[in-house]
Order: sequence, then structure tokens, then C-alpha cells
Amino acid sequence: MEFLEILKVILLGIVEGITEWLPVSSTGHMLLLDELVTLRASEAFKEMFFVVIQLGAILAVVVLFWHKLFPWHKESTDGQMQKGKIVTDKNILSLWGKVLVACVPAGVIGILFDDLLEKYLHTPLVIALTLIIYGVAFILIENRNKTKDLPLKTTADITYKHALIIGAFQVLSLIPGTSRSGATIIGALLIGVARPAGAEFTFYLAIPVMAGASAIKLLKFFLDAGGFSGAELGYLVIGALVAFIVSMLAIKFLMNFVKKHDFKVFGWYRIALGALVICTLVVPALLA
Repeated sequence: MEFLEILKVILLGIVEGITEWLPVSSTGHMLLLDELVTLRASEAFKEMFFVVIQLGAILAVVVLFWHKLFPWHKESTDGQMQKGKIVTDKNILSLWGKVLVACVPAGVIGILFDDLLEKYLHTPLVIALTLIIYGVAFILIENRNKTKDLPLKTTADITYKHALIIGAFQVLSLIPGTSRSGATIIGALLIGVARPAGAEFTFYLAIPVMAGASAIKLLKFFLDAGGFSGAELGYLVIGALVAFIVSMLAIKFLMNFVKKHDFKVFGWYRIALGALVICTLVVPALLA
């Protein structure tokens, strides 16, 4: 492994860890970063790397929310654990059921059209447009909700119907630059989910979605490229580890942020970044 390439991988891991959870598009940022700081690796590896690096970010969610995600624990009486007695938390099982229901729309569309989406939509112009469009959407939705008391305060208030609607919005994130968390949070806000609950449900939804996407990408990479070189495996491990560490910080930041603020700042950021992409990448390419 070359030192300069390791630095690039660390930078990509930092960008992934921050932008995976903030509604600003992690894949869009990494694709754009690669335009400016190109990782010296095959296109097949980079296509896989930009997805599988998210496994580090998934692990951060599991670690931070383990007590809300693991449905089996020892029964306690008056604060004392009973030896060998395991109980099942039906509320957590129900939450997982809602998460899996929400995964269905994007899972089906992604499996059917993944290659076409990558071939035709992974471009700076598409990324710039989706950054701007959903940035405007965040501002308009937050302005609409400014005086509203959103009724769904916690993830427990989200029904299977709500979960399916949020999952339908997640389909939009298959277009690069949209942001998986951004699309699902917008869907949640539109149906009356409070910001903290919407963000938390989005984190949970990421676990099966990103794990499934990573598994598919790894399988395709092994079938097409025949496996990793030693350097490529090292890059993937380093990138995922950095993404995990940074994700721990980003998730804590976002959960604290949305308790006191709305998402409009992310909307303005998306618009500014989209405009920058057009000026620095799209226009020069058209004029070349």
C-alpha cells in the first residue's frame, strides 16, 4: 500500500462517516471527492469500495443503539438479573418488522435496476441537481412544519404503514446525490414524524439496507474481478475503520442537533454544494 493512497482512503472514510448520517449524500460526496482526489484503483474496486465502506458506519449504529436494537435480554426483578432467564422484547421485534417492511421498496428497485442506475446516473450533473432539488425540499418542508406539532414523537409511534411510506421515499436515494438519510427523513417529516424519531428510524433502516447493498457489491466484485489484492483489502479495512470512528461522532452530533434545530441548514448546504459542483465540474466539462 502506498502512503498517499492510504491518506486518500482515510479522507474517504472521514467523508463517509460524516455524510452517511447527515442528509447531504455520502455517495455523492465520495464520488465528487474521487473526481478531485482520485484513488488509484480499478473502477471495479472503487465501485465496490464506495458502498462496502459503509459497513463501518453500520457498526457505529449497532454499537450506539444496541440497547434499543437487541430484543433478547435477561429478565430482571427489582434491578437484579435472574440467572438463565431470557425474555424477548416484543416492541423491539415489532420495530425490526417495521424496518424490514421499509426496506422492501428500495431493495426490489435496487436489485432490478442497480446496473442501469450506476451506468447512467453516477455523474456530477445528476449529483449536483439532486443536491439542489432536495436541498430546496428540506427548506420548504421545514417552513411548512414550522408551526406544526408533529404527532409521531418516537419510533414506537411509527406504524407499519408509516414505515412503508418512509421506505418508498428511500427509493429516491438510489439516485446519487439524493442521500439515503435525506430521502427517508423528508418522507418521515411529510407524514408527521418528529425530527429525532425520523433520524433514529433512518439509522435503524440503514442496517439491513447497507448490509444488503454491501453483500451484493462484494459478490459482484468477486465474480467480476476475482477477489482483492492485498493493497485493496487494506484500503477497504482502513476506510471502514475510519468510517466507524467518525460515524460514532456524527450520529451523536445529529441526534443532539435535531432536538434543538431543524434541517434547513442542511438544505442550504446542499444547494451551495450543488452550485459549486456545477461551477467546478459540470460547466468546465461542457466547455472542454
